[in-house]
Amino acid sequence: MNKNGWVTRGLAGLGALALGLTMAGCSGGSGSANRPENEIHIAMYGDAGNTVEQKIIDTFNATSEVKVVLDKIPGAEYQSKLQTIMDTPTAPDILFNWGGGSIKSFVDADLVLPLDDFIKEDPQLKDAFLPSVFDTAVIDGKAYGIPMRGTQPVMLFNNSKVLAEAGITAPPATWEELLEDVKILKDKGITPIALGAGDRWPTLMWFEYLYDRVAGDGLFKKALEGDTSVWESEDSRKALGMLRELVDAGAFGTNFDSVKFTDGGSPALLASGKAGFELMGSWEYSTQQSNDAQFAAEVLGYSEFPKIEGGKGDENNLVGNTNNFYSIHKNTRYPEAARDFLKLMYSDQFVQEQVGIGNLPTTTNTEKFLDKAADPEYAKYQFNLVKEAPSFQLSWDQAYPPEATVTILTAVSQFFSGQIDEDGFIKAMQSL
Repeated sequence: MNKNGWVTRGLAGLGALALGLTMAGCSGGSGSANRPENEIHIAMYGDAGNTVEQKIIDTFNATSEVKVVLDKIPGAEYQSKLQTIMDTPTAPDILFNWGGGSIKSFVDADLVLPLDDFIKEDPQLKDAFLPSVFDTAVIDGKAYGIPMRGTQPVMLFNNSKVLAEAGITAPPATWEELLEDVKILKDKGITPIALGAGDRWPTLMWFEYLYDRVAGDGLFKKALEGDTSVWESEDSRKALGMLRELVDAGAFGTNFDSVKFTDGGSPALLASGKAGFELMGSWEYSTQQSNDAQFAAEVLGYSEFPKIEGGKGDENNLVGNTNNFYSIHKNTRYPEAARDFLKLMYSDQFVQEQVGIGNLPTTTNTEKFLDKAADPEYAKYQFNLVKEAPSFQLSWDQAYPPEATVTILTAVSQFFSGQIDEDGFIKAMQSL
């Protein structure tokens, strides 16, 4: 990710959750940390996007008596680390998150500050953002997060040079075309699709899109509401069968479990020409740009996930992260300083800096800055995808509470590697 995201994302076990949320009375949270006066800390998902976060912090620190410090945590460790520190003296004053289920346990534990009073003082903390995105961090009617970074739809990226040399003239528009491209690339000794399965969450993206395209967005919505029967439906089994067909066709090679996104493995496969495609969040662009700007500008291609003939899902539906968010720890010593920092998330500087690395902020005036993007064509393409999507499904491991993450990621990983079959996957998802 960034999981830029994610991204994105990482482990969130029951043990870590229990440790992090049962230490009340032992620590006192962020406010009692042994830190210098006039200093607040941000817990941040560590990745290529941190350059913009640091620039915004530098802008804030230039005029503020209270200084902001960025604490970068490796992406694969972010969720589990956050849960172990949230009710300790090393708790962050501001925490990066994905909204929704990723912070609900913290809200329930009374560790996150409601922002409604701050919004009354400065309505732009809400009104400057697209409502559908802002509401992702609204829990039980209260706002707990301010959008930052940008919206992160998952797209099918490609190495256009590899495709052209293989005789593939355009990205696959249908599932059948994707299977044909897999065969062409495999026959030429190229891994058809790079997959950072060692991180597990990149594998989940394939499930999210197949389920959406086959069953429509209603199946997952029902699952989140507690209807576990949807996992054993005909549509569910059809989606799983199609995924099995893709794996068995050799789409991901033979060693995908040993490859990670977080250490640069899967992006390197794509950039080096050892793979033809990679299904990844929109942060793939900024990742590739930071590694090789020329490759990102001249070779990296992108397209929507293929449509599925006869499927119930709209071909324009998206999955991914609606945005990332900053939330404020309830016990911060400097809530007003944290609030003032969050106001920079709708500033012109923030929007332009994010657009400049390929991210797409969800402020109401983002569109006017797209011509200043590192790649205006990519920025506008992504903006239009989000603007026109009938449904934008939040990543499963962010829509569910963190304690469900291990179960979800284990199930998708084991299914892809053949350790469990359709019934095993269904049973795991029904246990959530």
